[in-house]
Amino acid sequence: MRAVLRRRTPESTGEALTIAGLTLDPATHRVSFEDTALKLGPTEFKLLHYLMGHAERVHSRAQLLDNVWGDHVYIEERTVDVHVKRLREALAHAGSMVETVRGAGYRLTAKPAVPVQTPVRASA
Repeated sequence: MRAVLRRRTPESTGEALTIAGLTLDPATHRVSFEDTALKLGPTEFKLLHYLMGHAERVHSRAQLLDNVWGDHVYIEERTVDVHVKRLREALAHAGSMVETVRGAGYRLTAKPAVPVQTPVRASA
């Protein structure tokens, strides 16, 4: 019953989330890494918002489908994989923060196994 209510309740906009230089502001729908603006599609934004709100926890594909897409959509679990791939690509240097936990699912971590690369800035 709680799961049904949770799926029916829209996520509140809330305050900006920041993890290891990655910032997501739900009110302005903006994402940045180390002060560099990133462009995300609407589904990737919702996926990142959920993962940042529940950082360091492993989420199965089914959990992500329920919490990001909701119960009103019937899609394959592998769709999550496609959107995680797109999210990693959009995050560029911060993409390694989205980890695959083999046999379990995905997690967003501030301490990725592969170090996060800081974007190189041209000097003036």
